Amino acid sequence: MLELQDGAFGNISVGKEQASAELSHSARVVLEKRYLKKNEKGLVVETPEDMFWRVAENIASIERNYGKSNEEVDDITGKFYRMMVRFEFLPNSPTLMNAGRDLQQLSACFVLPIEDSMESIFEAIKQTALIHKSGGGTGFSFTALRPASDPVASTGGVASGPISFMKVFNATTDVVKQGGTRRGANMGILNIDHPDILEFITAKDERGALTNFNLSVALTEEFMTAVEEGKSYPLVNPRSGKTVRKLKAKDVFDLIVEMAWRSGEPGVIFIDRMNRDNPTPHIGRIESTNPCGEQPLLPYESCNLGSINLVKMVREGKGRPEIDYEKLSETVTNAVRFLDNVIDANCYPIKKIAELTRGNRKIGLGVMGFADLLIHLGISYNSEEALAMADNVMKFIKDKAVEASEKLAGERGVFANWEGSFFDAAGGRRIRNATLTTIAPTGSISIISNCSSGIEPVFALSYVREILDGEKLIEVHPHFEERAKGEGFYSPELMTAIAKKGSIKDMEVIPKEVRELFVTSHDISPEWHVRMQAAFQKYTDNAVSKTVNFPIEATREQIKEVFIRAYREGCKGITVYRYGSRESQVLNIQDDAKKQVPVKKIASMLTEDRKILPRPRPSITTGTTEKIAIGCGNLYVTVNLDDLSICEVFTQTGKGGGCPSQSEAVGRLVSVALRSDIDPASIVNQLKGIRCVSCTRRGNVKVLSCPDAISRVMEKVMQLQQGSAKKGAKESPKEPVKDHGQGSAIPPRSLLIDEIPPDDDSSLPQFATCCPECSSPIEFVGRCYSCRSCGYSKCG
Repeated sequence: MLELQDGAFGNISVGKEQASAELSHSARVVLEKRYLKKNEKGLVVETPEDMFWRVAENIASIERNYGKSNEEVDDITGKFYRMMVRFEFLPNSPTLMNAGRDLQQLSACFVLPIEDSMESIFEAIKQTALIHKSGGGTGFSFTALRPASDPVASTGGVASGPISFMKVFNATTDVVKQGGTRRGANMGILNIDHPDILEFITAKDERGALTNFNLSVALTEEFMTAVEEGKSYPLVNPRSGKTVRKLKAKDVFDLIVEMAWRSGEPGVIFIDRMNRDNPTPHIGRIESTNPCGEQPLLPYESCNLGSINLVKMVREGKGRPEIDYEKLSETVTNAVRFLDNVIDANCYPIKKIAELTRGNRKIGLGVMGFADLLIHLGISYNSEEALAMADNVMKFIKDKAVEASEKLAGERGVFANWEGSFFDAAGGRRIRNATLTTIAPTGSISIISNCSSGIEPVFALSYVREILDGEKLIEVHPHFEERAKGEGFYSPELMTAIAKKGSIKDMEVIPKEVRELFVTSHDISPEWHVRMQAAFQKYTDNAVSKTVNFPIEATREQIKEVFIRAYREGCKGITVYRYGSRESQVLNIQDDAKKQVPVKKIASMLTEDRKILPRPRPSITTGTTEKIAIGCGNLYVTVNLDDLSICEVFTQTGKGGGCPSQSEAVGRLVSVALRSDIDPASIVNQLKGIRCVSCTRRGNVKVLSCPDAISRVMEKVMQLQQGSAKKGAKESPKEPVKDHGQGSAIPPRSLLIDEIPPDDDSSLPQFATCCPECSSPIEFVGRCYSCRSCGYSKCG
């Protein structure tokens, strides 16, 4: 139970009704930690009921701006309060946290523009800090930035490129706490035709890179057509608008698949499809989305989201449960009014965002608890019946949301930018909100509501939660526990076994029909994940947050098929996650789980004319520097390595002078060759023995020239590498390399793969990584880690 400061309110009286919240243990932990008001000593000074009343009263007060009487406002306040305290509907986290408080920043999603100038870049960084401080997440397109090494006329230098500036944004997020309650989160997007696209795709191959970013590649229909037809496509310099070179579309697409197979990133968005559904093209073009990808927005636009808990929309029908469409209709109507009010109640961190948000009045009403709804109705998630249910429910919500928005337009007027919008062009349809529906991941609010996340399948039927001093408690899905007890196969030992395994699909002690109904994320084939996303997308104005989960043994070809299916079935984007693929995962709850050994860096990419394009230089390298006497004085040779191999050479001459430009040129050419996967031994052989008069003239000099000196240092580093490898092999014999299935789809010359997969993990839980704050199992939903026990979330 929550310990409250003296004087905190108890249950709130709404007319004649006393309504209180029924909370799970996890919901109480999450609310106390992140949502409920605290005093200067950190003590909680409001109950969950206080919080819901605070929010309801604050949002309903906007009704006075539109001529409602005090009695009408009180009635609407009661409606808002009841649907929240009963967990029928909840708004996004910033609204729950900040409504009725000093901060009063209520939106979760923001997109900021970045233009090709230092002024624009650092203005965006400042604005990012303000948004993160207020509790919002930010999305950016870095496509307008000129590529690395492009000339900068004002300084005579060269540009550092989008990736370098993304690292500055990443560092800013590290040092800014989101209102003290949420973690900073960003979406970084780059168009597929940007000259630095290969560096962007492979950005997270570097350990610890861009940890505060989710990455997505913006794919065009032209590019997807080129993939399907095996053609090349142009890379265009955004500064000049000129084509700088061409790449084979299939090679680049396969590289995206490769990186997604390794780490789940980048995801992809279908940018042309998003802009086709842009309701206000006369105001601007969609460039980016919020951090989890479900909310496409114009630059300087924000959106507030809310979700209906579908489990609460069920009633007992004739012999079996059924959806209460009358209640669902009422909830949609109240939720649309609530979210429209939020736009006026919001205190925006930046004036331009306030103007555009109020000009378009976008809202994003979605759902949560869909998987629990299916279980309640006796429908398997991976079934045609489930797809039909998704279609029917979302169509109903969309239709009722449109009706509610049209009614609000009659009361309050259409959104300010209506003239020239899609609705103006489509017969003059008068509507209050430019968009109405969005499917969000609902990580935290689904925990508070004690239901499944968004439209995701059930994450786990049973898992171990740590409570105090290492004591552990088995948490069981309430519907499954009820069914198990009702059919007589419940036992604590079975629940523990399920917690270890994470799935019941092969447990024959459990009836077959139960196993088919209670499927978890990893029991469901990728095809069903995509089809379900597409079913919801059909009636969703914005986009759908959905993660396609794969077991660790999944192949690259399977991930490729998901990307293509998502494109063909009308999705606006897609995210995949192969269990155990992220190096940053905390330890599996099984003590004997093996970590995946990192693979070698992405190497070169072949251009259309088969010329080798060197892989990008990593931002962090390690190496050695040796001083060598040459004929002109001293030469300092630095040889650096990335994770596994020599990647660059630098030279510097001492005070004696010499030929610094020539030795630097040799170093640069050697570095380019190394990053193009030329065998270092071949380079050494070419450089060794080259003679220079200055060196041979002095008898005490042991090298023949600067190139010869470089070859000798490289050779020493290579010998040290070989010695370490042999020593490591003796100390830690490795298992034979296993084939994961299809192998890399990238041309053999382009990728160097040296992978040792973990041992067969069929007995390990398919979901289990551990929360860094409470050690409970953590799930990957909607591009975010989320802990259902304590509310920890990578994305807030």
